[in-house]
Amino acid sequence: MLSRSLVKAIQILDCFLERPVMTINELAEIAQMPKTTVFRLAGGLEEAGLLIKDRKSSHDVTYRMSLKLLEYGKAVSEQLEYSKVARSHMNKLNEEIDELVHLTIMEGYKAVYVETVNSSKPVRLVVKVGARAPLYAGSAPKMLLTGLSDEEIEEYLDHVEFKQFTPNTLIQKEKIKEEIEKIRERGYSISYSEHYQATIGMSYPIYDHDGKMVAAIGVSIPYIDHSKEREEFILSKLEHTVKDIWSELGYRGVISRNFS
Repeated sequence: MLSRSLVKAIQILDCFLERPVMTINELAEIAQMPKTTVFRLAGGLEEAGLLIKDRKSSHDVTYRMSLKLLEYGKAVSEQLEYSKVARSHMNKLNEEIDELVHLTIMEGYKAVYVETVNSSKPVRLVVKVGARAPLYAGSAPKMLLTGLSDEEIEEYLDHVEFKQFTPNTLIQKEKIKEEIEKIRERGYSISYSEHYQATIGMSYPIYDHDGKMVAAIGVSIPYIDHSKEREEFILSKLEHTVKDIWSELGYRGVISRNFS
């Protein structure tokens, strides 16, 4: 549950949707809060860089939203853009292979599944939109982990609490770092029952026009349907899919594949 102060601070920001520039008195009136409360919250929002205080004199002080909020809006807009672009390609891939296809993003050092297209097979895997996973277990989470800098990865591995989901879960720092280097070299990630038992996962990165990894697109299949030939077939289809997504997002990079 959000703290009362945080909820009130958000209500203060909402007031600027009605009027772009306001004094403390005007803010208190629109927010219907005590002036002392509004003064305290506005000070905190200013310190966080979300509000700008303009002081013309000791009696003429106004507040307005900062451009930092524009950055948040841009990030949300970009996320919606690549999710929308990826969706049609995910549907097409699903029709070709009839397996679970998923789109995953990183949020607070967690992998979050934001789009899924399910298989129509009687025996199939299902993952709920909004489901979260640690970055060290599973093909898509590991793919996202490789997008961090070496320093960020080191910090993550130093502070994360490892959990052995299956006998195949990687929980040793050095083995995880070795896995990261393998993924970076071959351009895709694969997981053999690391997060969920009897599940094989394969994932590729999605980059925006600046070459920043914004998501991972992957396919998960039941272990009983796995063979080396099936694996290579899905990886090939997944590679073509991700290249098409890259193209729409304006990324012109290359994939280095090695199925050895």
